[in-house]
Amino acid sequence: MIHQYQNNGYNIVLDVNSGSVHVVDQIAYDVIACLEEQNPLHTVETLEAAETRNLLTARLPEYPAEELLEVLDTIRELTDAGQLFTPDVYENYIEEVKQRKTVVKALCLHIAHDCNLACKYCFAEEGEYHGRRALMSYEVGKKALDFLVAQSGSRKNLEVDFFGGEPLMNWQVVKDLVAYGRELEKQYEKHFRFTLTTNGVLLNEEVQEFVNREMDNVVLSLDGRKEVNDRMRPFRNGKGSYDLIVPKFQKLAESRNQQKYYIRGTFTKENLDFSKDVQHFVDLGFRQISIEPVVGEETDPYAIQMQDLPQIFQEYDKLAKTMIAYEKAGKGFQFFHFMLDLEGGPCVAKRLSGCGSGTEYLAVTPWGDLYPCHQFVGDEHFLMGNVETGIVRPEIAEEFRGCSVYSKEKCRKCFARFYCSGGCMANSYKFHHTIQDTYEVSCEMERKRVECAIMIKAALAE
Repeated sequence: MIHQYQNNGYNIVLDVNSGSVHVVDQIAYDVIACLEEQNPLHTVETLEAAETRNLLTARLPEYPAEELLEVLDTIRELTDAGQLFTPDVYENYIEEVKQRKTVVKALCLHIAHDCNLACKYCFAEEGEYHGRRALMSYEVGKKALDFLVAQSGSRKNLEVDFFGGEPLMNWQVVKDLVAYGRELEKQYEKHFRFTLTTNGVLLNEEVQEFVNREMDNVVLSLDGRKEVNDRMRPFRNGKGSYDLIVPKFQKLAESRNQQKYYIRGTFTKENLDFSKDVQHFVDLGFRQISIEPVVGEETDPYAIQMQDLPQIFQEYDKLAKTMIAYEKAGKGFQFFHFMLDLEGGPCVAKRLSGCGSGTEYLAVTPWGDLYPCHQFVGDEHFLMGNVETGIVRPEIAEEFRGCSVYSKEKCRKCFARFYCSGGCMANSYKFHHTIQDTYEVSCEMERKRVECAIMIKAALAE
């Protein structure tokens, strides 16, 4: 499969199965398009055939025949080297992925089903998750870490994200569980990578010092410009949160040397000009930035609809050009959705099956129930067990393990499948009542982000 597009003056050709990216001139771009349209499964032999040469001269009469043949020779060399028109060799691997034993490597600890903000788009219903407000006890947290160690097999590196609601509302338990995790490391020769997601309301010097010592990464929730943030992320009394938390986040980011954190926002229908929010983050001094599209019901006034996509695409293009300019000026910053490793990247299993929810990654409620991920919490259909009992419904893990880019027809046809790994299964279930589908609005944005990320690589390689 070949994907071609033009962006910011570049003619870009992506060989989907090999991941090879080619920046080409117009004649090569047109020749490859012609070949892909005629026969997307070209081999070196078909490229050498007289019929192929005759096809090009007939279909592209605006180019001299000798130039077309020179381009074809180069394409043949790239095909022979496995960089163009490569076959899909990964589908045969999917059965091996499906048969892998469940080895849990990461937990999302819902340390607090409570929050001190009232964000309008919150999927957790201001921390309640379709249930009751609750804080995780130290005892439940300990059993969760014990469960993780027991289910991790020979894996040494384990991940624990303190999540909510707002985790700092249960701060003492967070600290106690980190200390317990450090004890388990010595006992079982494991290493815990702790992370924290916070709205910053309760952030102070003591929290910052502990976070910098113990947390491998911190996610700081802020939506961008003051008017944008305060419209969607107010306190329960309606007052905005921006003025309180921005100075705290700036201080924390600087104390971490602008590394190992993300300032993480959400854009909605009400701020489709979100590139301005990214610019605002940069102006505030942040260098690790993520702004995610909101996921809402069609009836939600803030929900992103298909008709919003053209403007969103323009914003991504604008942001990509801004990033190139900043990088060339020595003032570069990271945007999470444009981070693309064209040389290494995730392993094959990860490319095929995604985030690992329901198999490698589980969410734990304050009372110890286990769910495939934080977005399924509260839906009893996906209740897998408890930290006391372990996983008692392994069929749920089997269902998630069987979900891949080859089990979804839409993914089979998509050039971005090895970058998004099939997309978010929770979003698929939310809109289609099955994890074996995709949320098309999100897919369209993902495809655009991949195109922009590759273009940035091309621009910076000059």
